[in-house]
Amino acid sequence: MDLQTCLQKLQYVGILTFATVDAAGAPQLRQISAIHFALDTPALYFFTARGKDFCRELLADGRVQILGYTRYKEMIRLSAKAVPVPEPEQEEWIDRIFSEQPYLANVYPGDTRKIGIVFRVSDGEVEYFNLGVRPILRGQYPFGGGKVHPKGYQITERCIGCGRCARSCPQGCITPGKPFAIQQNHCLHCGACFENCPAGAVERRG
Repeated sequence: MDLQTCLQKLQYVGILTFATVDAAGAPQLRQISAIHFALDTPALYFFTARGKDFCRELLADGRVQILGYTRYKEMIRLSAKAVPVPEPEQEEWIDRIFSEQPYLANVYPGDTRKIGIVFRVSDGEVEYFNLGVRPILRGQYPFGGGKVHPKGYQITERCIGCGRCARSCPQGCITPGKPFAIQQNHCLHCGACFENCPAGAVERRG
């Protein structure tokens, strides 16, 4: 798996879930399909209306998580910041998204599309998580100018080699050694190793 494949899978999914936080700090979810994927950049552009709460939340903060889930039990999550496309480019991007998504002409016919605004997402992190295979498969990839933030657990030099972590791992992704080691691309991040280590050798990453 790689970043390009993850983005292509998001494009195939089509309708993606966008998560923001409102002014009261409550989580908000929307289903968005008015999207253009610039896979070579990489960047993602999407259309919404300026009067929507969704737009106000993006303008106030900008942080967004975008989630797609495939029929093969693959979860792909993009965590980034959305910024409005520069004003001189807005009309061009609106027209491009409407040409790629013909149904939008039924939602915003004629000049009513001018109530819209296009945001660009270009810097962040993509996470891939496949529950349809055993052991499960996961990966993290920088998106544009973003950075990867390590997650999950690691086993430190305090390991005494008892093997309790390996026996408790649902995916069997901990291998013997000095110290024992977690195969990060197969780890569930469930914390079973952390809870079962008698030596306190398992630590959270990040």
